[in-house]
Amino acid sequence: MKHWNRRLSLQAVLALAAALAAPLPALAQAKLKVAGIYTVPVEQQWVSRIHKALNAAKARGEIDYVFSENVANADYERVMRQYAEGGQQFVIGESFAVEAAARKVAKEYPKTAFLMGSSGKPQAPNFAVFDNYIQEPAYLTGMLAGGLTKSNLIGMVGGYPIPEVNRLMHAFMEGAKEVNPKVKFSVTFIGSWFDPPKAKEAAFAMIDKGADVMYAERFGVSDAAKERKVLAIGNVIDTQAQYPDTVVASALWHMEPTVDAALKKVKDGKFTAEDYGPLSMMKVGGSALSPLGTFEKKVPAELMAKVKAKEKAILDGKFTVKVNDGEPKSTP
Repeated sequence: MKHWNRRLSLQAVLALAAALAAPLPALAQAKLKVAGIYTVPVEQQWVSRIHKALNAAKARGEIDYVFSENVANADYERVMRQYAEGGQQFVIGESFAVEAAARKVAKEYPKTAFLMGSSGKPQAPNFAVFDNYIQEPAYLTGMLAGGLTKSNLIGMVGGYPIPEVNRLMHAFMEGAKEVNPKVKFSVTFIGSWFDPPKAKEAAFAMIDKGADVMYAERFGVSDAAKERKVLAIGNVIDTQAQYPDTVVASALWHMEPTVDAALKKVKDGKFTAEDYGPLSMMKVGGSALSPLGTFEKKVPAELMAKVKAKEKAILDGKFTVKVNDGEPKSTP
């Protein structure tokens, strides 16, 4: 009996040794457990880009993806902790209004990878940050706006004057001034990331004062532009299909390079605290100027030539859009 047990033990040891020496294809192919935490609906411009990129990874069979939307700031820490406790390996979200709480949770769960939209720096070992660095296409859309305005007044409606919004507005304004030094701007912030009626009313007020091109940083602005028959420039997503006679072009954000890079690092066991912001730049496919579509023949060829030349200069590294995170102001 003892001899049989000894033989069985030896076989078990040999089997274990062989298993340890072999690669682990099952583990390598296992789907990552991913969670998204959003303070607004997933339809909101900014969040929709993250949601789209994660759904693409899910469709490829790479991840199991769950999410919470409309999470109040007061509940954000609790939801983060809930997902970490539940075994989610990768948590992505937005910590702009909850920086201290989000970073505290990350410290408590060092084995969970956190990638958060943030105005701050990465926090070792597992709190990485990202941002929509789409100031380059924002500059290009500004050139379009500056060349198309007849009243020389452009209206700009934003959510909050935080760096992520400010730098896009400033880039847009600089682009407009490059082609039209006479242009002026009316700037307002509605104090919300998702309040289309409030954004619409703010836009109406600007149009009433003579703005004939609107910068739609928030949902609701393009509705006002459509009703008053003025032009609009989109931000983050392309809404021209919904506003074919209103939205000239948009500065598009593509979150796929950021999401895919982070997922690969988590899967390879190489995820660390770093800044993923540069993966939103045009040269790596993180952002782009949308096609003109319905405005293809409405934008003057001379203006479009200038925009295309500037786009090429950006992609070739011959022109750098300056980053200005200060709060933009209306011009007198």
